[in-house]
Amino acid sequence: MLRYWIGFNKVPGIGAKKLRALLDVCGSIESAWLATPAQMAEAGLDRRSAASLVELRQQLDLEAELHRVQRAGIEVLTWDDPRYPSLLKRIDAPPPVLFMTGSLATVDDWSVAVVGTRRATAYGRECALRLASDLARAGVTVVSGLARGIDAVAHEAAISAGGRTLAVLGNGLDRIYPPEHRQLASRVVDHGALLTEQPLGAQPEARNFPARNRIISGLSLAVVVVEGDWTSGAVITAKQALEQGREVFAVPGSILSPSSEGPNRLIREGATPILSAEDLLEALNLSKAAQQSAARQVLPTDPVETRLYDLLSSEPQHVDELRRAAGLPINVVTSTLALMELKGLVRQVGGMQYVVAREASATYRID
Repeated sequence: MLRYWIGFNKVPGIGAKKLRALLDVCGSIESAWLATPAQMAEAGLDRRSAASLVELRQQLDLEAELHRVQRAGIEVLTWDDPRYPSLLKRIDAPPPVLFMTGSLATVDDWSVAVVGTRRATAYGRECALRLASDLARAGVTVVSGLARGIDAVAHEAAISAGGRTLAVLGNGLDRIYPPEHRQLASRVVDHGALLTEQPLGAQPEARNFPARNRIISGLSLAVVVVEGDWTSGAVITAKQALEQGREVFAVPGSILSPSSEGPNRLIREGATPILSAEDLLEALNLSKAAQQSAARQVLPTDPVETRLYDLLSSEPQHVDELRRAAGLPINVVTSTLALMELKGLVRQVGGMQYVVAREASATYRID
C-alpha cells in the first residue's frame, strides 16, 4: 500500500485534511487513490484538487516511484505505520507521509527542538552548544533543521555528547541542503534520523520551510529559540509550537543585538526564558528522560495504567479522587501512579495530586 501513500504525496492540492476526508469516504488508501468523482465530491474535494488527482494517477507509475524510494535506501512512514512519531501524530493534520533515513527510537518521545538563525553570533553558538549538549546528556533527543548556524551547532553538540538528534529537511532526501552539511547529515543518520515530507527530487524552495518548521515543532515537546529576528524561521517554529500546544522557551540576549530580537520579544510575549538546560528539564519533567525511556521499554502499559491515564488530564486530581473513579484499592492506585511517573506518563504536582505529564498548554499568544 506504500505506493498509494507516495502517490498522494505528489498530488498538488491534496494535503492531510483532504486525504483524511477521502479515507473516511473510501475506507482505504488504495480505494482513495481510485476514488470516483462522486466519492471525491462527497469528501469535499474542490474541482482543482480532484482534477489533479485524476491527472496524476494517469501519469504516475506508482510501482516505479516506490522502487525509486527503496533503491535510495529511504523508508516511508505513514499514518498507518506504528513507527510514525507519536508526538507528531497528535498535531492537527500531521503529514500523511514522512520519508526517513536513519532510525527512530523510544527515547525520541522525549525530544526538544533547538532552533535559531543561520547568521549565529559567537554568543548564540555557545548557548546552542551548551543547551544541546546538556539535553543530550540527560537523554533528550535534540531536533533541528540541519541549516547553517544554530541548527548545525545543535546537531553537532548532541552527537558529540553521545545523544540522539533528528534533522528535518525542507527538500527531498536525495539531496542535502546546504551541501556543505553532507558529512553532518551522515552523522545525524548514525545517531538518529533525517526526516522530510518532501518527495525525492524536491528542491529546497522557500515555500517548503514553513511546513518543515511545523514538523520540527510537532516532533518536539518544546521549542527553544536561541537567536533570530522576529521574522525568522525560528520564531515561525515557535508560533507553530504554540498552535500545537507545545511549550516555547527562548534564550535572552542583548537588546542591542538584532540576533536576539526574536527570543527577547518571545519572552516579552510570555515565552519562558531559559538560562540552562536544567530550566527546561525541570519545567518539562524531563530530568529522568533516559530512565523513563528504559522504564517504558521494560514496563508495558497494562489495563490499570490505561484506566488511570484515561481519568487524568491537565487538571490536578488527588489520588483519592482517582481511587473512587477507578474503583481500585488505594495501594494499587499509588503503586501504579509511581510506575507511570517513572515512565513519564504522569506527573505529581504536590499533595498527592497528579496530571498527565505531557499535556502541555500554550500559556500565551503571539499576535
